[in-house]
Amino acid sequence: MGNIIKHNGELVTINKHNIHVFRQGDENKPKIVFMSGSGTVAPVYDFKILYEKLLDDFRVIVIEKFGYGYSDIFETPCDIDTLVSIQKKALEIIGEKGPYILAPHSMSGLEAIRWKQKYPEDVCAIIGLDMATPISYKNWTDKEVAKRIKTMKMLRKFMIHKIINIGPVKCDCFIQDEIEQQKLLKSRNAFNVCYINEAREVLKNADIVDAAGSIDCPTLLFASNGKCGIVYCSSSQFCTKRTGAFFFSYIKYYFIYIRFNNVKRNFNVLAEAFYWRKVCTRKSHVEGYGNNRKI
Repeated sequence: MGNIIKHNGELVTINKHNIHVFRQGDENKPKIVFMSGSGTVAPVYDFKILYEKLLDDFRVIVIEKFGYGYSDIFETPCDIDTLVSIQKKALEIIGEKGPYILAPHSMSGLEAIRWKQKYPEDVCAIIGLDMATPISYKNWTDKEVAKRIKTMKMLRKFMIHKIINIGPVKCDCFIQDEIEQQKLLKSRNAFNVCYINEAREVLKNADIVDAAGSIDCPTLLFASNGKCGIVYCSSSQFCTKRTGAFFFSYIKYYFIYIRFNNVKRNFNVLAEAFYWRKVCTRKSHVEGYGNNRKI
């Protein structure tokens, strides 16, 4: 691949610009849609260590929003409904149909919840990977958001992203070409305008999701304990408010690169059960529901 950015999936044209979608696995098996966290430079590689271990049992799909991975850097509106509708449309264009198991990381948790709120038949379960919920942003202020945006602009201006590690470039699951592609995508994508525009809208988006109320959806949440400076204690609060939600706690953010075998094992068993409707609805009883379980 050399110094040329070359996608490994499919490009879908929306609003005259390309969205990149990677999909692999038997189309007749349960479909897991991975949704990246804010500022992830290469989602298709970010999730590889996990999705490659799920291919025997699931169809895996990774959506890269505008500004992410191999998708175009295009300034589209970043309100929550537009973010969700673009991803839904991209899947429809390439012929994918739900129900989906959504697997959001970090800020895309808001998008997953909203997807279930707006298109309930599309989503049969949510498996969150340190995913955000509206509770995550309750203590955020406009000043906090402005500070984060200022930091992103500064890092981009002084090209700090070219010397710091952003994303899991080094991992045994990557071949050399994939490592090189990540470096190229980091150089192109890090702290781009799409990430900044999403940050500007995040508090409004959280309020919209919160105001729409709870969702009736089997949920499994894996979460860090926040000691890396990113606190999503909202995961446990989200679970304790809902029957049929499981919560597992790990030590570090991006824990799938440390405990991926444990994550894969629980992910696999519960995802299959969610898809075939064999476990938890809002009216069911789940032993240990709402507990913080460490693996």
